[in-house]
Amino acid sequence: MKIGIVGLGLIGGSLAKAIKKNTDYICYGLDINKTVVTAALSQEAIDEELSPDCLDRCDIVIVSLYPQQTIDFILQNKERFKKDGIVIDTCGIKSAVVAAVEKPLADLGVRFLGCHPMAGREFSGFEYSVDNLFEKASFIMTPTDSTPMSAVREISKAAYDIGFARCVTSSPEEHDQVIAFTSQLAHIVSSAYVKSPSLMKQAGFSAGSFKDLTRVAKLNEDMWTSLFMMNREPLIAEIGHIIRCLEDYRDSLENEDCALLHKLLREGRELKEQSNMMMNNL
Repeated sequence: MKIGIVGLGLIGGSLAKAIKKNTDYICYGLDINKTVVTAALSQEAIDEELSPDCLDRCDIVIVSLYPQQTIDFILQNKERFKKDGIVIDTCGIKSAVVAAVEKPLADLGVRFLGCHPMAGREFSGFEYSVDNLFEKASFIMTPTDSTPMSAVREISKAAYDIGFARCVTSSPEEHDQVIAFTSQLAHIVSSAYVKSPSLMKQAGFSAGSFKDLTRVAKLNEDMWTSLFMMNREPLIAEIGHIIRCLEDYRDSLENEDCALLHKLLREGRELKEQSNMMMNNL
């Protein structure tokens, strides 16, 4: 199996390292930053540098760029991919990417499958990539009615070979709705939370709760702006819901309504416990 990775950042670099650690696949890498390519070669994360003209040597091409860059790269190079090969992406949104590239590739005999490895760190770039990033992670695949099932089977096998703990199948639309809650909203809440005037007074007063809630405020604003804007409708709905919930907590405090506050806190605890039970049963 020959795999090409376009974009050797945190995710692309970690995929390359996991491929070399866990499989006997040949791994090629392409990045506009030649220093990154040199580092990847020296660390044996890739076997060779990949150029756009050589994309057709790859059985699978993983495009690991920002969403619009992913769309642009695939469309600009659509005639260079291997016929009957598979192209996947790693973007945190799926509907916009799948809609833009699936048919143009299919018209040329290239299979496309939208994917999302559910792992990350609060740092970006190849220098932070690691070979075990995906060991406990899910690998989401978002086939459409037009996706050949052969692509799902082949990518699922490759994901397990690389080291993912499980594969999950979803529609692009369902993915974007759920990810707005599980990932995107968390980043926005964290970013808003650290804007409190009390932030610079926290030294000596903060522990696990503060660290948990602020961890993802250290984000890559270029990438996340693109992700948020391309998934704005589901994200706006989630932001509206949490604002309404926060208003309930605020109102209970303003009105000195202990019963309501107690009820809101109990509901939150019970929902979290139900969520934990559901996850443990998967």
